[in-house]
Amino acid sequence: MADSRHRAPARSVPAPQARDKLAFLLALVPWLLENDRVTVGEAAAHFGVTPDEIRASVSLVAMSGVPGSTASYQHEDLFDIDWDAFEQDEIAITQHVALDDAPRLSSREAAALIAGLQYLQSLPENADSTAIRRLVEKLSRGASASPSQLGVAGGPDGEVLGLVRRAVAEHRQLSFGYLNSRGERERRDVDPLRVESIDADWYLRGWDHLRGALRTFRFDRMSEVAVSEAAALHDASEVQLPDTLFEPSAEDLEVTIEAAPEVIGLLADYIPDGAPTSRAGDRIRTTVRVSHYHGLTRLVAGMPGSVAVVAPEPARRAVAEWASAGLERYA
Repeated sequence: MADSRHRAPARSVPAPQARDKLAFLLALVPWLLENDRVTVGEAAAHFGVTPDEIRASVSLVAMSGVPGSTASYQHEDLFDIDWDAFEQDEIAITQHVALDDAPRLSSREAAALIAGLQYLQSLPENADSTAIRRLVEKLSRGASASPSQLGVAGGPDGEVLGLVRRAVAEHRQLSFGYLNSRGERERRDVDPLRVESIDADWYLRGWDHLRGALRTFRFDRMSEVAVSEAAALHDASEVQLPDTLFEPSAEDLEVTIEAAPEVIGLLADYIPDGAPTSRAGDRIRTTVRVSHYHGLTRLVAGMPGSVAVVAPEPARRAVAEWASAGLERYA
C-alpha cells in the first residue's frame, strides 16, 4: 500500500479494545485484593483509566468465578464485593475464588505469557503501562521455575521513536527522508500528531508540509529523522483525524478481488463504502482501493492463498510478476 496517504487511527487509542481488557482485569483483581478497600477514584488514578471503566470492570469481576462440583455457578463459586460500599464508590472484594488454589505456571508457560505481554507493551498505547509491567514481574516471581528468557522484537528503533515523541511533546516539526511505495525518496517536513501501531507496523500521523494535507508514514520507511527548531503549525487538538484506516483519494486504483470469508474483515479498511459484494463459489468477490499496484502485491502477499486478484488485467499482471520473481529466487 502507499503509506503516504490519508489515514485514520487504527482503532482509536482510547477505545476499550486498544487497552487489552484481559491484561487490565488480570492486574486489577490482585491489586484490589492487596489494597483491601480503595475508592473508585484511587483505582482509576492508579491504572490511568476513567472511573466509569473501573466501575464496569468491578461489576464484571463480581459476576465472574469458577463453576463448582454442580457444574453451575453457586454463590460460593463467584467473586463478591461489598455492594453497599460500592454504591458509595468504595471497592472491597469480600469473596474471591480459585486464586489460592490455582496451579503455578511452568517456566515455559510463564515465558509464553510474558512474551505476549511484552508485545502488548511495545504498542504505543501501552508503552508506559504500569499494569502490564507489574503483571510481567508477578508472572516472573510466581512461576514454578525461572521463566525461559525470550526476546520479543516489537516496535521501531528506540532512537527514532524517542525523536518522534520528543517532537510531539515539544510541539516541533519533524524532518526525515521517506521512501514511498513507488520507491521514491523525498525529504518531508511534518507536524507530528500521533504515533500508532497496526500489528507489527508503526506509523506516524502528521500534517505533511510538502503535500499540504494529513499523511501517515511508516516508521520503517523513515530515515535521517531530526527534530526541527521550527514550531509545528498544527496540533492534534486542532486537526480532525479520520475514523477509518485508509482515506480514499482521487488517485486511488480500484481492484476486484475474490477473498476467503474469514479474511474479509481484515480487508475492511481497503474496501470503499458501497462496494458491490457477491458470492463466487466459496469466496466473496468485492472491490478494494489501493494507491499503487506495488501496494497491492504487499496486501495479497500478507494473506497467501486467501486473496485472488480478478481485475483489472494490469493488477493481475503486477501480482503475477511479483510472485514469479519471488519463485525465481528460490530456483
